[in-house]
Amino acid sequence: MDYKKLLPSQKLRLRILKLMDFLPDKLMIELQYKIATGRKVNLKKPLRFTEKLQWYKLYHRDSLMTQCVDKYSVREYINSKGYGDILVPLYGVYDRSEDIDFDKLPDRFVLKTTNGSHTNILCEDKSKLDVEATRQKLNRYMKAWSGKVGREWAYYDVKPHIICEKYLDKDENNDLIDYKFFCFNGEPYCLYVIVERYLEDGLKLGIYNTDFEKKPYVRSDIQGLTTDVVKPKNFEEMVEIARDLSKDFPHVRVDFYNIDGEIVFGELTFYDGSGYKGFVADEFDFILGEKFRLPETKARVYNA
Repeated sequence: MDYKKLLPSQKLRLRILKLMDFLPDKLMIELQYKIATGRKVNLKKPLRFTEKLQWYKLYHRDSLMTQCVDKYSVREYINSKGYGDILVPLYGVYDRSEDIDFDKLPDRFVLKTTNGSHTNILCEDKSKLDVEATRQKLNRYMKAWSGKVGREWAYYDVKPHIICEKYLDKDENNDLIDYKFFCFNGEPYCLYVIVERYLEDGLKLGIYNTDFEKKPYVRSDIQGLTTDVVKPKNFEEMVEIARDLSKDFPHVRVDFYNIDGEIVFGELTFYDGSGYKGFVADEFDFILGEKFRLPETKARVYNA
């Protein structure tokens, strides 16, 4: 079922989900998985990657995950691993949008909330920025997002802030390519390569192995990549950094940009697509699931 066609307004979808906060996590995950995939989720003996992500949400508890999903506090983790040089320069961190002194910011910058997804504001020319509208948008972002939306446990205790970072330059094709590494127990297995994010036709996604060979799979909700992407400079170094940053977790997605050989950290993500996005062909869900070895013990969950 394509629930986004039934309810095209994200604001309305979030409002409905907030009204359902009272439902236990397990029940809500079973309901959302069924709506999104048309299948009943198997939590007792999960085989699919998307099923194991639901188990991961419910039964794996590690405070380090909460630190790492926060777009501000993850910087401390990256620094502790010795990779402070790949962090995007930070201009400021704020509790409220009203605390931002726009006069002190450079002409170009990016504002984002620390606990959300798709809550970035890209400013390419401050002289054209509607400051009041920007503050209002940030306030909506701060209030709207909740880990309860996808029942993603790691986000539950994240206190939202706003951060301001350096604006990253696009390439000669007006693009900023994402490289998102899927890592399991400290070993990168494959990666998403996402292009054309800023073009009218919308972003496109390809799946590659760690030799940068394109695989015959795509994510079902995103256009497949039909053109060849040149292997980025220092790609092997990206693989090694992803390996190092993922060692502490059963599974994490490690995201980078690579700007003419300069590796830039993006984020750490534990629940790709909240575990509700399938693949074409469907077999890739099982292939990733086989790589994902769940912890032998599961945390006790009181609201499941």
